[in-house]
Amino acid sequence: MENKTIARTLRLLSQLMELHEENPFKIKSVANAYFKVDKLPFSLKDKPLDEIDKIEGIGKGLASKIIELLQTGELKELNDIIAQTPEGVVEMLGIKGIGPKKIFIIWRTLGIESIGELYYACNENRLIEAKGFGLKTQEEIKNAIEFKLAANGRFLYAQVEGFAKTLFTQLSDWTVGIDANALLGFAGQYRRACEIIDELEIVIGTDNIESIKQTLPAFEPLSLIETENAFIATTEAGFRIKIHAVEKSAFYLHWFKFTGNSEHVEKVLSLAGEGPFADETEIYSKAGLAFIAPELREDFDEIELAKANKLPTLIQYEDLKGSLHNHSTWSDGVHTLEQMALYCKENLNLQYLGICDHSKTAVYAKGLNEQRVFAQHQEIDELNKKLAPFKIFKGIESDILSDGSLDYADDILKTFDFVVASVHSNLRMDEAKATARLLKAIENPYTTILGHPTGRLLLSRAGYPIDYKKIIDACAANKVVIEINANPLRLDLDWRWHRYALEKGVLLSVNPDAHRTEGFHDMHYGILVARKGGLSADKCLNAFSLEEITTYFESKKG
Repeated sequence: MENKTIARTLRLLSQLMELHEENPFKIKSVANAYFKVDKLPFSLKDKPLDEIDKIEGIGKGLASKIIELLQTGELKELNDIIAQTPEGVVEMLGIKGIGPKKIFIIWRTLGIESIGELYYACNENRLIEAKGFGLKTQEEIKNAIEFKLAANGRFLYAQVEGFAKTLFTQLSDWTVGIDANALLGFAGQYRRACEIIDELEIVIGTDNIESIKQTLPAFEPLSLIETENAFIATTEAGFRIKIHAVEKSAFYLHWFKFTGNSEHVEKVLSLAGEGPFADETEIYSKAGLAFIAPELREDFDEIELAKANKLPTLIQYEDLKGSLHNHSTWSDGVHTLEQMALYCKENLNLQYLGICDHSKTAVYAKGLNEQRVFAQHQEIDELNKKLAPFKIFKGIESDILSDGSLDYADDILKTFDFVVASVHSNLRMDEAKATARLLKAIENPYTTILGHPTGRLLLSRAGYPIDYKKIIDACAANKVVIEINANPLRLDLDWRWHRYALEKGVLLSVNPDAHRTEGFHDMHYGILVARKGGLSADKCLNAFSLEEITTYFESKKG
């Protein structure tokens, strides 16, 4: 075992000892040994074992740890303390700029046990509530996590969207100088609006293909390398880009091929042939199919629907009439209730806002007790007089407790216009228990919407396991809407289950879960995955007009 490995092990031990508030003198001794071992001019593995305790700064206690590492390759004391620490908390120690003291507060005070939960808390502005944290620290932690998550080469759609649009504009401007009539288009996962992007693909169709190929390596925003099939590059952040240069006459065929997943492409071309095609519409026409939007090209059931001319008219952002499931300064939001409402009314031209601050169990998020619920309702009544005809609906995000009950009595639940029921705690249940828990919440007559059904955080925390069909069937039976949580970290309910829900007659709702005014714009990402799932405006709750949704809430309560 090399000195650096021994040093890193001792450093991890000292950090974990600090997390568990062990003897500070012992912690300092182990930490000092880490620095000492890391700078030794000789290799410890070549040193006689009985001489290790004679090295300056290393006494008998530390020498025994080093000898144990050299002989066994591990340290029992470290294994024991790791066993007492959530895996995600140990992973946090690898985030640059967050030391054990801050992680102790994050874990012990805020109850956050994974990097994904920490990143989500940063987005919800929750860290600034803790001692020793401010906006600057919160932003530094968020940036450090983004850097760490990027190391595996996978990115959220929202993380790459801005870069992709800028790159596309730069590439378009560059291409004009060589071929003013060239065609360009996004392809692959990005064009299909996948929630996770491994690679950004762009197709260029040109009559000057040799000139394009010869000069693409000089395209300055990227360091492109020519391969057999494309030009490829990787950004400093680890994001992969692939650019295809093709003859303009075959652009639409190649654009189609590089967009859909392989199964979809193969099935359609087996019906349509290899062209030439004037555009993508002609490809589907020659295949005897209705045009299939790029988001749907996943080889799900879209080809069968296109054959029968039963493809849905996909929802668009402009179809939304209001925003449900949002938070204000009454709980853990950044902006006041009035600021949130005015933003929806004046900036987004929406007809209503559904406020759903956290319920009383969510003490970490300043959840509302019964008295504060009453006070918030009074403010809503006053604001509704002031902002009419715009309306604020009285909602709550009520925690689903471990046994499936909601955390208010019925006499409080009935005072809300609608209730979003969500799980925020005890996320480690097995499928049977997690499903039973949700089923009980769904059967509660006051539950209007099931919030972020699996609790997943993309790229960082898998959702708790549930029996999707049982949950969706129960929502259908109890007329409970299922949320598509539009936060790009969640996008939960997963689009792969939208079709089943819609077939069962379940309404979906694209909810931003906004904790600040900027958060409303996350509905854009919710719409993208809703389109992937086949959602049409008439099956989306917050595409209802103010009159329609008022009637819906009243009928549900009735």
